[in-house]
This record gives sequence, structure tokens and C-alpha cells, in this order.
Amino acid sequence: MRSRQYSRDILAPENRKPKPGQGPVRQVEAEPGLVVEDFEGRFCGAIVFLETGAVTLEDRHGKRRVFPIPGTFLIDGERVTLVRPAPSPAQQGRRRTASGSIAAPDQRAKVARASRIYVEGKHDAELVEQIWGDDLRDVGVVVEYLEGVDDLPAIVADFRPGPTRKLGVLVDHLVPGSKESRIAAETVAAFPEHVLVVGHPFIDIWAAVRPSVLGLPEWPAVPKGQPWKEGLLSAIGWPCATPADVAAAWRRIRGAVRSYTDLDPALLGRVEELIDFVTIE
Repeated sequence: MRSRQYSRDILAPENRKPKPGQGPVRQVEAEPGLVVEDFEGRFCGAIVFLETGAVTLEDRHGKRRVFPIPGTFLIDGERVTLVRPAPSPAQQGRRRTASGSIAAPDQRAKVARASRIYVEGKHDAELVEQIWGDDLRDVGVVVEYLEGVDDLPAIVADFRPGPTRKLGVLVDHLVPGSKESRIAAETVAAFPEHVLVVGHPFIDIWAAVRPSVLGLPEWPAVPKGQPWKEGLLSAIGWPCATPADVAAAWRRIRGAVRSYTDLDPALLGRVEELIDFVTIE
């Protein structure tokens, strides 16, 4: 199936990238398995994950990349706007949660699953609750926070993962070659079927919030060797001398977040992936 999807001749005339403004751009719903190419022609793959505000593509080599949607892509050389599938008639008019999901009808509280999601710190847990809290309560998943991941292999072993006790872990700054990536690999190797460790590239969950919601063009760079949060606040011009200043800054940042659209797709996709993992049996 995959080889057939990617067998087209990329040099054929019909596969040339159209010039901007050439004719109307049609909208195409992002459906799993659909093969698309980013508009810059740098990545081509099939849709494997669809989350709120983002889509994950996988190329023929198994490499994955996340792209925001709505967005401009190419399908067989045609420029299109990739959009989230429209809700069914039964879903229309129903309330949406902060994550963009259709809210479930009011119902009694559910008994929590044995499966869990662990996040790295208190701020991570607060942000996940703010955006995905309704969804997590609907599926009976509890989120707990660690204080760092240095002891993650031992913590996971103590959890005793199994077929009905899956564990998903969200890690900050999970990039190749980092300490976090080595710890994640060791953890998953011990329980490959029942533990999933994913991460975002940001050094801290703060940076997963779009700076534009705070009126900033971008998050400023913090020199190495300087505490990241204090350095960030200093560069912005916010108070940073005491722990109370840092706590107040986080309240200000989190208070600016209203929905999933205020977060970077790199975080959105990973949290949705964890929820799917611990709820699909």
C-alpha cells in the first residue's frame, strides 16, 4: 500500500509546484492515509495523525513531521488548503472543549482508568488540565506530574505497566542526543508495549505557548548557563528576582491561553498521541 502511494514520478509535469495565484485553491479535508506534500516541497508523506490544529505526516522512510492546519499543501502538484474534516450533522451545534473536541453530553463522573499520563512538572500538568481537562475526564484518565525525569525508569517500573495499565509520559526538551532522550529510550525498552514516552522540543512548557498571545513576536533566546525562566523574564522585562515573580509570570502566561489555538502544534500532537495511547485497548 505504501509503495503504491509514493510511486508517482515527482518530475512529471503534473507534479510541478504551481505558482501562487494560479487559479482557485480548493479545500481538502485531512483524512488518514491521504498523501500530501508541504508547499515548499521539502516533505511528502501520508497523514497518520490528525489532532486539533495540526496534522502529522509520515514519509516512506518512516520519518514524521507535524504541520499546522489549516495550511497550504500540494496533492499531485495541485495547491490545496488542507483543513480539518467537517463535523458530522450529529456533532454540529454541540459545545467544543478548549482542545477543540466535541464535548461529550453531561454524564456522571467516570471511574478513573488504571492507565495514567505523567508529565514532567506542575506547570505542564496545569496547562494540560486547562486545555484537555474535559477530554481527560470524559475518558477517565488521570494526569500526574513528576519533578523531573531523572528517576523515570524506576518510577515507571514501580507503576507496573501492563495491558490494562498503560502509561504515557510527556517529556520536555526531548531532542536527539539529550539526557531526556536517553532516559526515554531506557524507559520504553523495559516496557515497549505498555509505555509511550513522547516529548516536545521546547526547553520548558512555557515556550509551547504561542508568544503572540502575550503580544511578543517570539520568545527571546536565553544564553547558556543562565536559568531559563529567569533569563526569559529578564529579556521580556518582567520581574524575575524571586520565586514569587516566576510564579506570577506563569499565571500571566497561562491566563493568556484560551484554547488549543494558543499552543504550538508540536505540543498539541504529542498530548493527543498520549491520550490515544492510554485509552485505546
